[in-house]
Amino acid sequence: MRFIRDIYADKQAARQPVISLEFFPPKTDEGDRTLLEKQIPALLAARPDYCSVTYGAGGSTREKTLMIVDRIQREHGLTALAHLTCVNHTRDEVRALLEKIRALDCKNILALRGDPPGGGEFQSTPGGFEFSAQLVKFIREQGDFSVGVAGFPEGHIANKNGKHADWQHLKEKVEAGADFVVTQLFFDNADYFEFRDYLTQKLGVNVPIVPGVIAIVSATQITKFTQLCGAKIPPGLRAKLDAIGTDDAAALKFGIEYATRQCEELLRAGAPGLHFYTLNKAHSTVQVVKNLGLA
Repeated sequence: MRFIRDIYADKQAARQPVISLEFFPPKTDEGDRTLLEKQIPALLAARPDYCSVTYGAGGSTREKTLMIVDRIQREHGLTALAHLTCVNHTRDEVRALLEKIRALDCKNILALRGDPPGGGEFQSTPGGFEFSAQLVKFIREQGDFSVGVAGFPEGHIANKNGKHADWQHLKEKVEAGADFVVTQLFFDNADYFEFRDYLTQKLGVNVPIVPGVIAIVSATQITKFTQLCGAKIPPGLRAKLDAIGTDDAAALKFGIEYATRQCEELLRAGAPGLHFYTLNKAHSTVQVVKNLGLA
């Protein structure tokens, strides 16, 4: 399996965007089978360069995350990015997890502070990490992994000091050894452009800053998503979603159209790739990539 930092470097040299897909571990065995045997094979039509697998709040899906990473790499030959968080982990436990990840020939980790189980405020674990920059530095000390981190174009929902303070923390993560940044989902590209330009021009960040995109499949669902993650829905988009209401077929069609236009603008403006939050479904993401002429 490849280092993701090398994937971005090679694609940049070839003037091609990196396509990456994100999955979450299902809650049931049937969900596992659907993801691994149906949705992921269908998503290969998008010709992804790598995929990422999330890590439940408090590390609640740790073993399943690694199982999915392993099967994706072995069965589909697709480079995988394993998420790893600070929550409920001591340094010794993280060191042991990194050995497990290495044994699976997984060379790539998305280092996150993470969310505590059940919500609430983050509390560092005694003997663990308080900030994701500390986790990044620790991972790099344990061996040759390619490390990614999360970025928030609108600022992190938990950061009360504003987005510029949050972006400064992102710079610290890059200085600790992060190779690339994947952003939270957003719907207004102006937020991404402001974020990218501030990081590169004012803070001197020079790693790939990859926009995270989601194709809306349900007006109700995306409203809940954005409330949880702190992303905003622009007024024009909000009005369209209100008009669509509970018509999920119309929402699905509109979501593909909106995401396609969003991605076209991002690529024209030099985004190094596109990171799709797939919701463990193939249709919308594959259709967007096909619309872009990249599938």
